[in-house]
Amino acid sequence: MIDIAFVKPALPRHGALVLPIGEGAEALAGLAQAIDAATGGAVQRALTAAGFKGRKGQSCTVWGPALTDGASGPSRIVAIGLGKEITPEAAEAAGGALYALVQAEREAVVAAEALPAPVAAALAMGLLLRSYRFDRYRTTEKEEDKPKLERLSVATDAATAAKTAWAPLRAIADGVFITRDLVSEPPNVLNPPEMAERCRALESLGLTVEIMGPKEMKKLGMGALLGVAMGSAQEPRMVVLQWNGASRGKKAGQKPVAFIGKGVTFDTGGISIKPAAGMEDMKWDMAGAGTVIGLMAALAGRKAKVDAVGLVGLVENMPGSAAQRPGDVVTTASGQTVEVINTDAEGRLVLADVIHYCQTRFAPRFMVDLATLTGAIIVALGHEHAGLFSNDDELAGRIMAAGKAVGEACWRMPLGEAYDKQIKSEIADMKNVGGRPGGSISAAQFIQRFVDTKAGPMPWAHLDIAGTAWSSKDLPTSPKGATAFGLRLLDRLVAEHYEG
Repeated sequence: MIDIAFVKPALPRHGALVLPIGEGAEALAGLAQAIDAATGGAVQRALTAAGFKGRKGQSCTVWGPALTDGASGPSRIVAIGLGKEITPEAAEAAGGALYALVQAEREAVVAAEALPAPVAAALAMGLLLRSYRFDRYRTTEKEEDKPKLERLSVATDAATAAKTAWAPLRAIADGVFITRDLVSEPPNVLNPPEMAERCRALESLGLTVEIMGPKEMKKLGMGALLGVAMGSAQEPRMVVLQWNGASRGKKAGQKPVAFIGKGVTFDTGGISIKPAAGMEDMKWDMAGAGTVIGLMAALAGRKAKVDAVGLVGLVENMPGSAAQRPGDVVTTASGQTVEVINTDAEGRLVLADVIHYCQTRFAPRFMVDLATLTGAIIVALGHEHAGLFSNDDELAGRIMAAGKAVGEACWRMPLGEAYDKQIKSEIADMKNVGGRPGGSISAAQFIQRFVDTKAGPMPWAHLDIAGTAWSSKDLPTSPKGATAFGLRLLDRLVAEHYEG
């Protein structure tokens, strides 16, 4: 991971010098003015010739500028546009775009004297997030093809304030990288036992990690989760991660916030097997669980003043000789029975048992589950929004606002009795699919049946991230591949409404 530092302003003698410039800026200032003077006005002439106005998305590079005094200077000067409104969001996007322009240098210095500390920190965050690479299995890649950037120095007169703004962002970035690593791993490496064991490493952050195997889950009556795992040689796991950031040093007992993730480390569809084309993508059917794990690491890393629990159900869905069949009936931990019509609708079965366990054990303030649950949500929303389902207007509104603030957009979808009727079974309490019409909605209705409101309200939200957990193209702050969608959204939700 790139080393990020906040330093006092000084012209660099090598590497890249970055000039963030807002649209409409009247003149160069600070280090930008200094490097222009040192080059005899070459920087301003280059910007004028290129038509650089500081517009959002604009950039201009001056290669190998010669200093008039003959001293060594930066090998390139990169001007990057921040647009009319110089906000943390704009700076983060600029930082993401900047990475491609400076990745060939070992070091880069950002002339951020004119930027408020939160904006300077956000620019560094964008660059860091965009720099992510999953290359641990590349053994023949040429050295010259690899990115070289090792250090980014943000030059600012408010270094102390910028470091303060940066500290929680760095913890969040660490969580994002953890999630992206997990989601990117091949399924022969990251099976349920291995994914559970990787959670143990997070104990170093102060998280309490508890791992349950088939024996413990059988005692808890988790027939739905265990049914999904029947066809695989890999045993299932359930992991409970706890962060007691509000109760430390105080009397315990505050209700935690709760996050639940679907963790199907590979999904063949089981007996209802998927088509071969594209099945390799099903390694990231555990992205909901990966996001919850990264989120818990981020909360612990930034010492969030909240009590939080993260629970993930980890299974592999395979068509083995002992696999669950269409037509089977399973008994869930809640006691409700499910007729399994389609074994490829397995994620909701996993969530059913984990959600029930979460509510029974922790009685949380709210529950949010994340899952790459349905292809139907991609048909409805494409890859631009996650589907949001909720029984609580306040929680739903807060999630949508948090998502908008961090660039992880959600769209609220309906719930209702008519959709609930689609999962009526002739022989059990419900069936696990409701047909093609409104498929993502009937899936959410299924999950909602395991949110117990008999004793009072239980705010719950379900995020269907099937269209947003993985990207087939580069995004502003995420390269092609795993995105960690939902992590920053939920961290912002906690920070704005549930800490203290």
